Amino acid sequence: MANALRVGALCAESGTKTRGTVSADLGTLTVDIPLTLVNGAHSGPRVVITAGVHGGEFTGVDAATRLAALLAADEVHGQVVLCPVANPPAVYQGRLGASPVDGVNINRVFPGDPGGSPTERLAAWLFAHLLDGADAYLDLHSGGIDEVLTDFVGYRLTGNPELDARTAEMAGAFGIQDVVFGMNADGGNSHAAAARQGLPAILVETGQLGGRDEETARRLVDRLCGVLGRLGVLDAKPQDRTTVRAWVWAAGVTAEAAGLWYPEFTAGDDVSEGRLLGRVIEPADGREHEVLAPATGRIFYGMHALTVAPGAELAAIAAPAPRDPGP
Repeated sequence: MANALRVGALCAESGTKTRGTVSADLGTLTVDIPLTLVNGAHSGPRVVITAGVHGGEFTGVDAATRLAALLAADEVHGQVVLCPVANPPAVYQGRLGASPVDGVNINRVFPGDPGGSPTERLAAWLFAHLLDGADAYLDLHSGGIDEVLTDFVGYRLTGNPELDARTAEMAGAFGIQDVVFGMNADGGNSHAAAARQGLPAILVETGQLGGRDEETARRLVDRLCGVLGRLGVLDAKPQDRTTVRAWVWAAGVTAEAAGLWYPEFTAGDDVSEGRLLGRVIEPADGREHEVLAPATGRIFYGMHALTVAPGAELAAIAAPAPRDPGP
């Protein structure tokens, strides 16, 4: 029998499920983090699932909430921590990646800083209160309201063969064909920071343009249940492994000037190095800046908004992986 599962003042005894909120002190403000704690009646791993790291990404928020209602403690082996809105200021007050509180993209500052800006403190709170003691981590994202995207699962290589194999197995079990991995675990993304702490962690990207689609959310719930089955958390038969197409991140494309963005691609397009991806036009004088593909590969997500600032991410390109990193 598992011990009591606690996050802040919220507690689920063995064989029970608890839903509620826990307050996180971010220095200049306090936010309430919604959580569902499922403390299974049987022993097993602890799995953490987050969504709502960014505003305007609705599929994961919907799916995590549906899964929280679906899971029953007497059917769970181990513990499941579900956080459908990990970044309330961005989800409820904003609609883009950066928090309206301080302008910081939380998925660039993990594992956070307990003495930093409000968003850095929130990242630190999530890692300290949710990921500490976890055995696996899934972070659910979508293409935001300004972003086209083709579904994929992502993870980072760490150089630890056992950890990388466990992560690859989890990514491959998700049922999404395209798996994109990074060659190292550098950076402030949630799954990269978790990997640096030795935790098998994957990024899940489903849906685009801030879409709210019930069928997509239900399909994501089914896939989450399949992964929980693969991890031994549910007795449900795991989904058959999808034949994975492995990719490695090859290049990012950013705007060099402020202006109006006219893309000439969509997510899922295959492009060659040097291909015209679009133009940024300065509205004051009509001057055009051509944007060319810096690498050959497939565009997995890209900017759809009309207005862009210097440094805005216009597209992300991945190339076929030179090898299969996992089993």
